[in-house]
Amino acid sequence: MTRHADPNLYDFWPYEHRPKIVWPGGKKLAFWIAPNIEYYEFDPPANPSRKPWPRGNPDVVAFSQRDYGNRIGHLRLMELLDKYGLRGSVSLNIALIDHHPEIIEDCVKRNWEFFSHGIYNTRYSYGMSEDAERSMLHDCIMSVEKMTGQRIRGYLAPALTHTERTIDLIAENDFWYTCDLFQDDQPQPLKTTSGKLVSLPYSLEINDVITYGALAQSPARYTDVLKRHFDQLLEEGEQSGTVMCIPLHAYLVAQPHRIAAFEDALQHITSHADDVWFATGAEIAQYFRETYWDQSIQDIRTRGVPRAGTGFANLSGHP
Repeated sequence: MTRHADPNLYDFWPYEHRPKIVWPGGKKLAFWIAPNIEYYEFDPPANPSRKPWPRGNPDVVAFSQRDYGNRIGHLRLMELLDKYGLRGSVSLNIALIDHHPEIIEDCVKRNWEFFSHGIYNTRYSYGMSEDAERSMLHDCIMSVEKMTGQRIRGYLAPALTHTERTIDLIAENDFWYTCDLFQDDQPQPLKTTSGKLVSLPYSLEINDVITYGALAQSPARYTDVLKRHFDQLLEEGEQSGTVMCIPLHAYLVAQPHRIAAFEDALQHITSHADDVWFATGAEIAQYFRETYWDQSIQDIRTRGVPRAGTGFANLSGHP
């Protein structure tokens, strides 16, 4: 049995002395918000690798908590983002098109981006065959395009579950970015058999599922964390452009006792408009692919630690 020291999706690339990134308009930091608009089935099919409801399956209490986001939380969050002129990049469980088309319509009216977060957040990639995973990706692409006219370019695996083929398959299907890797504060080219796939900074550290769930932080603490996270990345962006993403779940951040604290963080971030590019995930990935892809790979080759027999697609002269 062959064992690997790491997934071999990217090479080691030291942060210091990389090619300088400057975002459009000379901005130092690219900022995007990723509302997760999800659907959790009440009694999903079993997957031997993971149980969907920690308290037992099915769980009417946990289901109803998540349903709060689709019934109330998303509208509250949308109205807050409207107030600050911010567009969301929606991490979408594609089944929402059937279950709650009115939410999709609200996003379309706001010219929000959509990217794939699988079909349901209770249907995991673990154990999927290559044909099944490829079919799922095609379903995501076609369903969103039919409903919205938009071609999705980003991917976040359902419940952060993958197969060994996921990254190659999304690159094969002309996705521009993945949110499933957490190794950096700047975009990084990934090693795929085809396409030009970027690892786009998402976040677990400031994801409200982690801060309000696993870490049980107070709203005031979460606001402080967001401000300090932003301030540090903005400072570093003076040397080379950074990326900050806030992943959100409306059943958490849009609770009545939390929404005002989140607004406090947005006020702080938007007050630095001269230095911040407020964008979508697809816009950031497209700009990096078109402007910094080749020189980033060249820099990785020059001073990184590439492994024999591996490489990047779409770079002339590179294996």
